[in-house]
Amino acid sequence: MARFFAAFLAALLLLPASASAQVRPLQDYFITCELDDVSTASTAYCAAPSAGKIVKIQTVIHGAITTADATVTAEIGGTAITGCSITVTQSGSAAGDVDSCTPSAANDLAEDDAIGIVTDGGSSTATRLTATIVVRR
Repeated sequence: MARFFAAFLAALLLLPASASAQVRPLQDYFITCELDDVSTASTAYCAAPSAGKIVKIQTVIHGAITTADATVTAEIGGTAITGCSITVTQSGSAAGDVDSCTPSAANDLAEDDAIGIVTDGGSSTATRLTATIVVRR
């Protein structure tokens, strides 16, 4: 059934036959958070506009990092989200590198909860990081 809908959407969007479309549930919404510098230990906060469950977190760096890897974690109201530790690898890093995690527990959100994206600042070179948080209602 999912293949049918992907093919249907591809046809509607006039995608080439070789293109693939990923169908995302309509109940998903996305929150973005920005860390000014992944190489400085810090936390960026964003608010949950409605209740749900965090099902994935993706990060992208805006430049290369050096010296060591940076570890990025997430929390809700100060409590760590289980199974969601992201290693941003410095070796070969470049702007546009994407990493992700899939939480396994402690990922339920209430409306107006504070979500923290935390870096240990383990790397060098000031580089911005954007986190995209996928929430399923």
